[in-house]
Amino acid sequence: MAGQGGRGLVPLLAFLGVMAYSLSMAVVTPALPQIQEGLDTTPAGAAWALTAMTLSAAVATPVVGRLGDLYGPRRVLLAVLAIATAGMVVAALAPTVPVMLVGRVLGGVGGGVFPLAYTIIRDVVPPARTASAVGLMSSMLGLGGAVSWCLAGPIIDFLGWRWLLWLPVAGLVPGLVLAWWIVPRSAPAKAARVDWWGAVLFAAWLVAALTALTEGLDWGWTSPGVLGLLALSAVTAAVWLRVEGRVADPLVDLRLMRVRGVWTANAASLLSGYALMAGGLLFPLLVQLPADTGYGFGGTATQAALLQLPASIGMTAAGMTAGLLDRRIGSRMVLFGGALMTGLGYAFVVLQHAAMWQLYVGGLARGIGLGFAYAAVANLVVAAVPSGETGVATGINTLIRTVGASLGTQISAVVIVVVPGEAGYTAGFAMSAAAMAVVLPLALLAPRRRRARGRGTGPGAVPDPVSVVQ
Repeated sequence: MAGQGGRGLVPLLAFLGVMAYSLSMAVVTPALPQIQEGLDTTPAGAAWALTAMTLSAAVATPVVGRLGDLYGPRRVLLAVLAIATAGMVVAALAPTVPVMLVGRVLGGVGGGVFPLAYTIIRDVVPPARTASAVGLMSSMLGLGGAVSWCLAGPIIDFLGWRWLLWLPVAGLVPGLVLAWWIVPRSAPAKAARVDWWGAVLFAAWLVAALTALTEGLDWGWTSPGVLGLLALSAVTAAVWLRVEGRVADPLVDLRLMRVRGVWTANAASLLSGYALMAGGLLFPLLVQLPADTGYGFGGTATQAALLQLPASIGMTAAGMTAGLLDRRIGSRMVLFGGALMTGLGYAFVVLQHAAMWQLYVGGLARGIGLGFAYAAVANLVVAAVPSGETGVATGINTLIRTVGASLGTQISAVVIVVVPGEAGYTAGFAMSAAAMAVVLPLALLAPRRRRARGRGTGPGAVPDPVSVVQ
């Protein structure tokens, strides 16, 4: 199927990734105070507008990826876009918090765009361009947040907070039409079956674990609620592992997760997700701290958002160019270089954060480095698994980044509370630098890519995973 996807396929998939997930996820963050007031709820109630979509996306991403592997990515992509668009409309019109949460849960299904896009790219894009296309797609994960913060102020001030929630809808409606027109059809897998029990158990333990992680700071890490959720997660995870080891067509092939190219990429994804969101919390808070603290800058929310913009642009540019480097030095070295650059960026702000230009320098290095790292881990996973497992494998990889991002936010928030003053921010930046230092040996452990034996005989032949050293 390579070459049959028509012009604009990869940019369309990248655009859909931003609209259906990264922007849709991020738009509520700058509007949380207005949502609280507009829906007459508490800060915790408003925060659930973000949490609900995070949990939904975490569950939906690998499940949707598996459905795409079984029934064809185009068919599932169109369904995902329709559900996500409907959810965004419900959220934008919601008169109450429960209705808002229903819309956000439906919108979270849009996270499945990413594993579906990786599957489409592997099937359709010529092998010489696959790494670049996967890199571009991966870099979209960090773009929505910067876009939402840059647009939030004017939209909220002049149009109202609900218009911010309409922003993804304005992109998803034409995006759905273009996807129907441009994305090529593919044959579903033979004898396709869905492991629904595995999906239910997977959702149960994952939602319990992520809810405990998300609410731990507010409820208390030793509170009955958090401990009960962690216990529930552990029990259901054990049952899920038993089920997945016994069924003929598991939701997640656990043997696949032990492949060296997969587990090293997943571990690197966890740490990269941590580094992304740790900075996403620490940089804006430091900018907006009062200047009379002696280390804050007394900046506005707009200034904090502008600080994130160069990093987001750098992340996108790095993702777009990672494919060129992949062909020259391989994904493992792209990951090594990205982790090194990110770690050095954080190390710089550990030592130098007294002026805004220093935050810009450190933040830009972080953004570029993470752009390379995100592209590399996705390419490592795509290269390591059979084509029929691309969706679920990349879905799990995306999920693990989400978990890492949650850890980055929560742990960094705890650090700046427990460690008072400027030292808390220094410690938070240092922990992110240390996380990326751990990625360096993981990158060297990732398999080298041999010259691939093409799968198929046409121009669209994709590398066979046996061409990767396991």
